[in-house]
Amino acid sequence: MSPRTTLKLLIAGVLSFALLVGGCAMIQTVPAGHGAVATVFGDVQDTAYDEGLHFPVNPLASWTYYDCRSKSLACPDVQVPTRDQQTSTIDFSVQYRINKAVIPAAKSEVGTSEDIVEVKINPYLRSLTRSEGKAVARCEELFDEGIQATMQANLQARLQKKVGDYAIITAVLVRKVDLPPHIKEAIKNKKVREQQGEEQKAELKRYETEQQQKIAEAIANRKAAEEKAQEIRILADAEAYEIEQINTALADSPAFIRLRALDTLQRVSENPATQIYFLNGDSPDPLPLMHIGAAGSVGAVGK
Repeated sequence: MSPRTTLKLLIAGVLSFALLVGGCAMIQTVPAGHGAVATVFGDVQDTAYDEGLHFPVNPLASWTYYDCRSKSLACPDVQVPTRDQQTSTIDFSVQYRINKAVIPAAKSEVGTSEDIVEVKINPYLRSLTRSEGKAVARCEELFDEGIQATMQANLQARLQKKVGDYAIITAVLVRKVDLPPHIKEAIKNKKVREQQGEEQKAELKRYETEQQQKIAEAIANRKAAEEKAQEIRILADAEAYEIEQINTALADSPAFIRLRALDTLQRVSENPATQIYFLNGDSPDPLPLMHIGAAGSVGAVGK
């Protein structure tokens, strides 16, 4: 191969390599969920490049990428004073995403995605929370769901104004509330007292229920006793009436009197020591007399 041919092949190879490198440099790929901006010799270009393949682009440009996906920024230990001159510590989180449409301006005025967070979002949130806390009367009210919802909505709106178009603030959330130690101790003691009060109320209610049951039982027993006494009175009255009727029927019956006298005589005659006398033996109704044991023990029987 002649030197001239070798030179031509060498030149062709160099040119092909240069074209290949130059062609690759004119192609730019932006990852999914990202945006990109080009800088040429320190001059930020006005075009915001969306995700995907871009051709042709300036091969001399340097590229800055912005992650425009939804992010969550943790903001722990934010000091929040309230009107009762107490300072509580709250952990917040900010839901946001970089606004892809304004990343050329963000590149010129703020910097990267991290710079937007550190310069715009984080410091403004801490400043705004202090002013929001002053709208709360007492620090323990920071646990109230309604007050938390109001604070979150106000912080989202105010933070969006401060951040501007660089980022879109979708939410500001209260993650944790930590009150001053002496306030926490006071709340704990209050809850203990409330629990003790509830237990005392429950015990009093139980005692009242027991007493009501005892009263009801006593009333039932008294009613039963009254009914029993009434039943006894009725039976006694009936028996007394029956006896009265029998006595009335027999009061004028001589035969009954004689029968009772004979029965009595029958019983006493079974005793060998008993001596029996009759007064007026000619009477149709003689009355027997008994002499039992010692002299002088004489009595009438059967009357």
